[in-house]
Amino acid sequence: MGSRRAAAVYTDPPYNVKIDGHATGNGATRHREFAMASGEMSEAEFVSFLNNSLRLLAQFSANNADARFLRFNSFYGETEDNYMAGPRYLIRRRGKLQPYAQCLAGMGKIQYPFQIGAGSYLALAPGAGANYRIARRWSLRGEYEYQFWPGSPNVTNQPAHQITPSGFHAGLVFRLLK
Repeated sequence: MGSRRAAAVYTDPPYNVKIDGHATGNGATRHREFAMASGEMSEAEFVSFLNNSLRLLAQFSANNADARFLRFNSFYGETEDNYMAGPRYLIRRRGKLQPYAQCLAGMGKIQYPFQIGAGSYLALAPGAGANYRIARRWSLRGEYEYQFWPGSPNVTNQPAHQITPSGFHAGLVFRLLK
């Protein structure tokens, strides 16, 4: 690609689980273990690996891309982690206001409340928002996102419906590049 940057990246992030016993091909196929992130990393090492991967994706992507790590904790022992990246499509700028639409893809990892189970799933997150520039590198951001976690929750003795977290969030943005 030379000096050009990627407009979009499609990736299948590792889940840090052993292939043997998890990727079975219905018993007909035996897959070899992956070179990295196939169960040999601690949770801290795996989070560091994913953070570094997302940082590199953002570094070599076009300016209109997003990569992030988000962690949610609740009072009942539930945790949710998102490792996502994807393109952002800018809509016509109106003065200091820059609306956009985006579609992130990556991994969602959850520990269900009351220790009923845990899982790692593909996560897709279409959304839209706007940045309001307040200085050269600083903006205020408001955004809505609706996530799909196909194949979730897949927990024994629990209802079979996929997880679809969604919500509004707002914050302050600092642009590192340009």
